[in-house]
Amino acid sequence: MKRREFITSVASTITAWPFVGLAQTASNVYHIGILSTNALPPETSVGAAILRAFARHGYIPDRNVALEMRAGEDHSEQLPQLAEELVASKVDLIMTFSFPAVAVAKNATTTIPIVTTEAGGDPVSLGLVKSLSRPGGNITGVSDMAIELAPKRLELLKDMVPTLRTVAVLFNKSDLGMTLRYQGVAAAARTMGVRVQSLGVREPEDFDEAFASMVSDPPDAILMVSDILTFLNRRRVYEFAAEHRLPAAYERANYVHDGGLSAYSPDLDEIYDRATSLIDRILRGDKPADLPFEQPTRFHISINLKTAKALGIIVPASVIARADDVIE
Repeated sequence: MKRREFITSVASTITAWPFVGLAQTASNVYHIGILSTNALPPETSVGAAILRAFARHGYIPDRNVALEMRAGEDHSEQLPQLAEELVASKVDLIMTFSFPAVAVAKNATTTIPIVTTEAGGDPVSLGLVKSLSRPGGNITGVSDMAIELAPKRLELLKDMVPTLRTVAVLFNKSDLGMTLRYQGVAAAARTMGVRVQSLGVREPEDFDEAFASMVSDPPDAILMVSDILTFLNRRRVYEFAAEHRLPAAYERANYVHDGGLSAYSPDLDEIYDRATSLIDRILRGDKPADLPFEQPTRFHISINLKTAKALGIIVPASVIARADDVIE
């Protein structure tokens, strides 16, 4: 879908969204730019969560807020240009999704406030802010705690696959945020006595080499680090995992609904609600530099029992009892 068509489609859907319990309508219209590596249609879990968050904080598109959306899709090299477009359109604030998006937004402006989510790990380590408590500059947001959750994802996988000795980790090695996530998985694996098969990719063509590596050196399971590159090639991973009967763990519930075995993820509603709360405070006059970078407090375990059965895995009752989302 072309960007203009995407913007029109999303805008019309947002306008028709059934807002409930709204705050009093503001007299002026705020212009918010949304910059992402991939499109966020309202029918997706992310798109729907964003809409719910804006609704809860009283922001109605075409009445008191105008959303300008830009997505690079499989052309991440276009992100700098898209960020410049938002800056040139004089938006009041930029909301970003993913480390590449916030990195180019940071380079594009030092004055327009930026609220980021899903930046790929620790915002301090990524060089986005000075500290979590006092970010400084024009950026604040909500972390997805991707690095901190790496041990939880691996532990969940080992609970279902007790014989786990080697895990293949697929990640985009050209993205600093994704590389830090991989390092988090590798560190967790070492403490658990699990060998890591590092499968870094940069282009779609690299997946063939990654698959070949797993054929020649078979792992016991796959753990995929999620970004736009791995997301766009996810079905190839699903098919390879099914063909070779490999349990595969992911970072988001939508992968489990597509056929992945498990996921341990932060609650999207909480992340976007808190991000929108930060946006609301900034639009009311607070400075990003003074707003602490927040972290999620609610997390979801997702398990696909159909996939487990196809793989010959018996998921322990204790794991099923802990799960928030079970596909049967």
